[in-house]
Amino acid sequence: MASDSSSRADAADRAIDSVSVLSEDSRRRMFLFIRRAGRAVTRDEAAASVGISSKLAAFHLDKLVDAGLLHARYESPGGIRKVGRRPKVYEPTDAQITVNIPDRRHEFLADLLLDAVLTEGADENAAQAAMRTAEQRGRQMGERTRDEIRPGRLGPERGLTACERLLDEYGYEPVREAPTRLRLRNCPFHPLAAKAPDLVCGMNLAFLSGYLDGLGVNGVRAVLAPEPGECCVRLGPSDPSEPDRDDRTAEDR
Repeated sequence: MASDSSSRADAADRAIDSVSVLSEDSRRRMFLFIRRAGRAVTRDEAAASVGISSKLAAFHLDKLVDAGLLHARYESPGGIRKVGRRPKVYEPTDAQITVNIPDRRHEFLADLLLDAVLTEGADENAAQAAMRTAEQRGRQMGERTRDEIRPGRLGPERGLTACERLLDEYGYEPVREAPTRLRLRNCPFHPLAAKAPDLVCGMNLAFLSGYLDGLGVNGVRAVLAPEPGECCVRLGPSDPSEPDRDDRTAEDR
């Protein structure tokens, strides 16, 4: 889980760097020219496409290579070998730039819905299949996390601390309101949740409830508590009348 979270954070950093590189007008226009060319492009061709010098174009093209948006190699255009030094040519990589701030997880929701469609039973409707799939996926992820971290008994506070890793990775932006209460500042499924709140919020609740069960968290439950601009689910004590308490041992502290 930690490695997955780190990889996603690294990917997000790379995407932000790529967007930053493309913020310069000439650089962005050269990048688009090379992508549309359908072949390797020389520095002189790239420079001519935006009306700048070859020397300045080389600077911008190297920035695009460093950002992972272009490949550079030495080869004659069209594969024709000529006498003398071969020119440096540029081609687009297969990098896809996706930056969502705040984080959105539409692909995860789509994957759950696809599983629901493929496994829908004769005794359930589409919505019931979606809730079942979401709960099962959450439970599986919770069990996998428990196997990885081997946390022992998880009371409310330590359990929520363990949950925060997944919640942060999936873009929920968890905020600890109290030792045994987590507020989720971001909805990873917005704006789809606004279009079909009963379905999407229900799946979200089922997913997080399944994760708590799979992780083996005691004394905490997921509940629907929608707030404008936030996730519809909050995590808190199973018995709302119980005061927040610190369930850590002296060693945990």
